Amino acid sequence: MTSASTPAARTSNAQLLGVALAFLGAAFFATKGIVIKLAMADGIDPVTTLTWRMLVAVPIFVTVGLIGYRRELTTPGARTPVLDRTTLLQAAGVGILNYYLASLLDFSALSYITAQLDRLILLTYPFFVVLFGAMFFRRKVTPLMIGSLVVSYLGIVLIFARDFSVEGDNVLLGSALVFGAALIYAAYNIMAKPLIDKMGPQFFTSVAMSAAGPVVVLHFFLSHPVSALAVDGHGLLLMLAIGTISTVVPAYCISAGIGLIGPERTAMIGNISPVVTVGLAVGILGEAFTVWHAAGTVLVLLGVWLFGRKGKVKVPEVDVEP
Repeated sequence: MTSASTPAARTSNAQLLGVALAFLGAAFFATKGIVIKLAMADGIDPVTTLTWRMLVAVPIFVTVGLIGYRRELTTPGARTPVLDRTTLLQAAGVGILNYYLASLLDFSALSYITAQLDRLILLTYPFFVVLFGAMFFRRKVTPLMIGSLVVSYLGIVLIFARDFSVEGDNVLLGSALVFGAALIYAAYNIMAKPLIDKMGPQFFTSVAMSAAGPVVVLHFFLSHPVSALAVDGHGLLLMLAIGTISTVVPAYCISAGIGLIGPERTAMIGNISPVVTVGLAVGILGEAFTVWHAAGTVLVLLGVWLFGRKGKVKVPEVDVEP
């Protein structure tokens, strides 16, 4: 028997694969703001981009979810997902909340602020998860949680103050929009967990995304002419990228990573996404990166890292960002 085939070696390989998948998932999610910004430079507004995201991603999520559901039905001993009407309606409602409303706020925010600031603000959603837990479920808030929150938001204030001095009120509006997205995403995390436990992660995501898709498309048709969907060339590549590289691929990378190394380690690895966003924003979009941005990014990441040491937060097993 070779060393590569021993149980210890297989476990080590699985751990390495899990880390790699978690890293790739975080990195691919970090491309979302970059793609949206590039689409806007091509004259494609955020609502059209969000609609294309759904047109591309929803059929994939639904197909994978149905295949997984059928496999569980035919696998002896597998847990059959709960599919009663109440559970399905709740999953649909939660999906609309995150994949329509939070996504709309987040995509719209990028019309006013940099991809860097958008990503850093969205990264702080676990603090809102804890806040909601304390408010509605009487969960304990520790001094370390409060300290980590202060550190992270000090970093956001540094970047906000610098960008506000340059861009003015646009930064205030954009920051307010993405804070709204982070609040909704935090609520989604809390509400999605029991539904995922009942339905399984793949089927839950299929229901949630398929419910949000028609709402996004309806919003588009109420605010845009049908001709706005007609994109070609570089714009079409960007629309395909927002649905696949920035949505579907990272969702399944993170799901697989959770299965191999657990949700806590996967979530901590996910904190590298702002670093990837910063690199792409500076290198591709030409966004400014001053000493204020560097200091702010370090403080946000430090705060999230401190928070993760003691303030572990339950996260959905298929974590598709807004």
